[in-house]
Amino acid sequence: MSLEFFIAKRIYKGDKKNEKRVSSPAIKIAIAGIALGLAVMIVSVCIIVGFKKEIREKVVGFGSHIQLTSFNNDSEYEDHPIAISDSLRHFLNSNPNIAHIQEFSTKPAVIKTDDDFMGIVLKGVSETYDWNFFKKNITKGEIININDTSTSNSVIISEYIANKLNLKLGDNITAYFIQEPVRARQFKIVGLYETNFEEYDKLFAVIDSKVISRLNGWDDDMASGIEILVNNFSKLEDITQDLFYDLATKKDRLGNTLYPRSINDINPMIFNWLELLDMNVWVILVLMTLVSGFTMISGLLIIILERTNMIGMLKSMGARDFKIRKVFLYLSAFLIGQGMIWGNIIALLFCFIQKHFQILKLDPSIYYLTSVPIDLNPINIILLNVATLIVSLLMMLGPSYLVAKITPAKSIKFE
Repeated sequence: MSLEFFIAKRIYKGDKKNEKRVSSPAIKIAIAGIALGLAVMIVSVCIIVGFKKEIREKVVGFGSHIQLTSFNNDSEYEDHPIAISDSLRHFLNSNPNIAHIQEFSTKPAVIKTDDDFMGIVLKGVSETYDWNFFKKNITKGEIININDTSTSNSVIISEYIANKLNLKLGDNITAYFIQEPVRARQFKIVGLYETNFEEYDKLFAVIDSKVISRLNGWDDDMASGIEILVNNFSKLEDITQDLFYDLATKKDRLGNTLYPRSINDINPMIFNWLELLDMNVWVILVLMTLVSGFTMISGLLIIILERTNMIGMLKSMGARDFKIRKVFLYLSAFLIGQGMIWGNIIALLFCFIQKHFQILKLDPSIYYLTSVPIDLNPINIILLNVATLIVSLLMMLGPSYLVAKITPAKSIKFE
């Protein structure tokens, strides 16, 4: 143990004779500032990351990470079909970055009841569809049982649509399709879902894709497109670009050029909005770091003034300024560490309570969520702690130079 570390530890803890330790109100405020600043930073990051993750999962749940459709589409939901060959499926499944592929079809329709009507989009899915998202958001009923031997007349609609049209689980609904000639199909409601993402809840209902294929007169290998789920969302744009170049020169049997689009390109407004939230996090981190740093600076200055007599004695015994500065930097590290421990306890306790008991509620019509989301990522918390410690110690370097201004002759008489 170095002498500087020993002296700093003795100042921080005091001795067995109850010698006065560092305990002035200003020092307690400095420790509280570090604790509060770190707690606010951890909570802010957990909330923002959790919010982005929840919203992204809702958008991806309706549209996957990448949609592979025809380059010739001239309508958003009345898609120009593509022909899906076994070689295309093999090509996509052999890509190590792709976790899952599933065919889909969409078709606009009008649901009519005795008292009201509503325009929606029917999304047709096949037996390969990944139901995890809807299983998580089903409020009543169950998912559709789809197989490749028969056509199901079941439909899953949102609670929003059900409330608007006074429908309930088990009801039969009639959907009208605007085409020549106009056609109608009856479906039985087997499930109700709610994601609180109103833009999608009021739009989509899920059915068997074979219904859409028959209405459009498509062959068995035809669909509106393929939805692709990737293993790593952070590489989404690179994967999309690679698929674009790989498929640019290939055509299906209908002569279509296949066009991959990432969910970021399909919903730019939503993802641009989510990116703006990162700026809010950076503003909070900078402000909290500055506030914590300046409260710690004031605390260190007070400690130096309180220990002026000790500084003079150490200098008179031959201690260099650098050695004495190290004493106060060690002491600062102790105080910063104490504040960080309390900051982590406060932040993690709040996050745990909110994550499991959802005390803080949100208006889903505005925030798309019913409660404040929390994402406890250990890496983010560790990085925040390391960054706070490093920045705080760097900010202590300036005040520690005050030691060089203290002369032994005057400081020993200092009271």
